Amino acid sequence: MSLRYAFFGTPPFAVSVLDVLCRAGHPPAAVVCQPDRPRGRGLRLEPPPIKTWAEAKGLPLYQPERAAAPDFLDAFAGLGVDVALVAAYGLLLPAKLLEAPRLGFINVHPSLLPRYRGAAPVQWTLLNGDTVTGVSILQVTPRLDDGDILLQRDVPVDPEEDAGALLSRLALLGGELSVEALERLSRGDLKAVPQDESRVVWARALEKEDGRLDWNQPATTIHNRVRAVQPWPGAFCQLRGRRLKIHRTRLAPRGGLPRPPGEVLTLGPDGIGVMAADGPVLLLEVQLEGKKRLSAREFVQGRNLAVGDRLD
Repeated sequence: MSLRYAFFGTPPFAVSVLDVLCRAGHPPAAVVCQPDRPRGRGLRLEPPPIKTWAEAKGLPLYQPERAAAPDFLDAFAGLGVDVALVAAYGLLLPAKLLEAPRLGFINVHPSLLPRYRGAAPVQWTLLNGDTVTGVSILQVTPRLDDGDILLQRDVPVDPEEDAGALLSRLALLGGELSVEALERLSRGDLKAVPQDESRVVWARALEKEDGRLDWNQPATTIHNRVRAVQPWPGAFCQLRGRRLKIHRTRLAPRGGLPRPPGEVLTLGPDGIGVMAADGPVLLLEVQLEGKKRLSAREFVQGRNLAVGDRLD
């Protein structure tokens, strides 16, 4: 017997998870997402990605300002769902709501909990240079990401993969695990495993300043930061007093005489070589303040840079 469930989610990550569920024959009884928010320079109200997707599929949709609002709690109770599945909803869920379905709430989290509880697990996976990550399906409690684990699956991290690409890949895996979780919950053969509190690592939300590059750090650390902060807040440094965004990098072979960190070493067709603390980093795509995004080749052809210039 299939379970009747509600889906809570807001951004593109949630869309990918729910799309996998629906393609597998598990449409939700309703979708719950955040309200439309003002965006852009004109601050026009824009719908969340999941709203646009759900309306195109003809799915019932709720957008409460607060999940604890009495009218929403009543409406949710009226759905009569067995379980609710959460994928990046983005708002606190009150205890009264969590207690409504007979099987509670389960969450799709893009890390191998208890490593990287919090708002930015994918970004901190890359910042710390992890080579393996994954997805956890866990029970939801009033506390953040501390519920018992129901399912986990690990995957390798590509050394050139940025946060946007990795999150997209984990969303698809999260959808597959969500299908398995619902099917196994209906059979009653999922075992809940408590998290090891001694192994908890927190993943705070990123800030704009997290994108600033320090050329005094090792080359691998810089490369990992560029990957981790894509698409937001984006990596940046200074070139002659102007902000230079660094969109994509690659580690370069070590060798040659040591040079000061931040010095431009090479201007080649494969990238712009810049010295880090222990070796060069190749800049592959850059964007000077007020200009468009360019490949390294295009940037060099514009004579924007010379060997010996310094990035700060």
